[in-house]
Amino acid sequence: MNKLKRLWKDRGNQYQYAKWLMRYAKPYAGKISLMMCFNLLSTVVSLVMVTLSKRIIDSATAGNSFFILVGGYLALVVGLEVVSVISTLMNAMLTERFSFGIRKQIYEKIICSHWMDVKRYHTGDLMTRLTSDAGNIADGIIGTIPNIIQLFIELLLVFFTLFSYSPILAVFALMIAPVAALSSLWLGRKLKKLQVKVQESEAAYRSFLQESLANLLIVKSFANEEYSTNRLVQLREERFHWVYKRTKMGVVSSTVMSMAFQTGYIAAFTYGALQISRKVITYGTMTVFLTLVNRVQAPVMSLAQQIPRVVSILASAGRVMELQDIPLEEKLDEQITAERIGIEVNQLTFGYTDETVLEDVSLRIQPGEFVAIIGASGIGKTTLIRIIMSFMSKIEGSVTFFNEKGEKEKANAATRNFISYVPQGNTLFSGTVRENIRMGNLNATEEEMWEALKMAAGDEFVRGLPKGLDTVIGERGHGLSEGQAQRIAIARAFVRKAPFLILDEATSALDEATEQGVIKGLQQLSPRPTCLIITHRKSILEYCDREITIENKKTIEE
Repeated sequence: MNKLKRLWKDRGNQYQYAKWLMRYAKPYAGKISLMMCFNLLSTVVSLVMVTLSKRIIDSATAGNSFFILVGGYLALVVGLEVVSVISTLMNAMLTERFSFGIRKQIYEKIICSHWMDVKRYHTGDLMTRLTSDAGNIADGIIGTIPNIIQLFIELLLVFFTLFSYSPILAVFALMIAPVAALSSLWLGRKLKKLQVKVQESEAAYRSFLQESLANLLIVKSFANEEYSTNRLVQLREERFHWVYKRTKMGVVSSTVMSMAFQTGYIAAFTYGALQISRKVITYGTMTVFLTLVNRVQAPVMSLAQQIPRVVSILASAGRVMELQDIPLEEKLDEQITAERIGIEVNQLTFGYTDETVLEDVSLRIQPGEFVAIIGASGIGKTTLIRIIMSFMSKIEGSVTFFNEKGEKEKANAATRNFISYVPQGNTLFSGTVRENIRMGNLNATEEEMWEALKMAAGDEFVRGLPKGLDTVIGERGHGLSEGQAQRIAIARAFVRKAPFLILDEATSALDEATEQGVIKGLQQLSPRPTCLIITHRKSILEYCDREITIENKKTIEE
């Protein structure tokens, strides 16, 4: 009773999950309905075939000609196969389109939400929700839910067909439904918890795989190959545990229901045999009895077996809906002319947790200035950059961009349109050098790309690559040195030709002469961009108009 109460208390969430699923399915309602019509047509044709088989058997028993009936039966078989092929193709295509539609919407939600809110989830967990959970939802909307509706209709059609031959058998065959319903209710309650555990274990499994492969150099450098393999086995065993428990529960329930249905079939068979012995029915009618008893019980059993699928769909919907609750970034309409941009930070306070990283920070950078941000590692330099670029939410204070005309705009996702950024580390994508540089400006010409590479001191080495700009590089710039990868990242920022440039340790992998060449090239640009440089190198400071030090959570200007 307590378990039923808990299930009832959770009805609000289940209703929200179902409502969300229906909203996603609405654009596909017409195609889903058409597919259901094909499936119901198959049911009707199969019932006609049952009746036709009775007439064939009775005609053969009476010594009458039955070849026309057999011809009709064969025609129905061919028609049924054609409908089945069409239905299968429609199901496959519709499932693929629907699953992609869900993944696209989730992906858009992730990339349009605040970076910090998304980073709360592990990449492996996000991938599980984008793939496995989205797949569960698509299979459910296209397959499971229409199948449940179809099974209900099929149950009614078959029941009344059997009832027309034998009311007693029809009622008896349906008596098993309460057993199946109670068993399914109990199973569904248990399976929902197990399904969540299975999905969580899959997320942990994928997360470890993704991290260990992404950081393979670290694994090998510390000779942790054996540990990593053992850890993978441990995660696999945890996943196996939950998959086994879920599967075992499903098998036990299915076995109980199957035995109940087999008992019903044996009872129907015995009843039919007694009726034949008393010459109350013909052999053809006996065949109809046995076929229809199965056809009545099969939808009931199938409906009961759909409960675990519904539970799985709702569990996946809940996990996807959790991502839907992440607030979107604020993106305002452009309010200032994106030329000669400066920035003002006023009384800024921020912390990733209750402990603050920056407190009451204020600074002003004029259009065209080169300003260095310095300070010890972990002091908050990159955090300040992330706030300026509106990657963070829930900050105290204000960040405002302005131009020489006096126009102002609050920092938001849209202000990144006039910012160019070179982050720390290797941030290249797998693909060609050309594709990586074009990420900065999708409309860049080849001439502009070579100009950007020249400014980044990277044109010579790119020309020396086997296919130049079309040379394919691996994940995170595999195939290039760290210095080469960094120069391509700098060129990606330069090709954007943005009026506000942020370099976060962008030249750390370059030698001093190359680094100075890059900075000098920046200073010669016209119009000169505003440049905010995070660096630990003293050599860069002589090229900056001024420097700002972050110390004890505050800024000190020198």
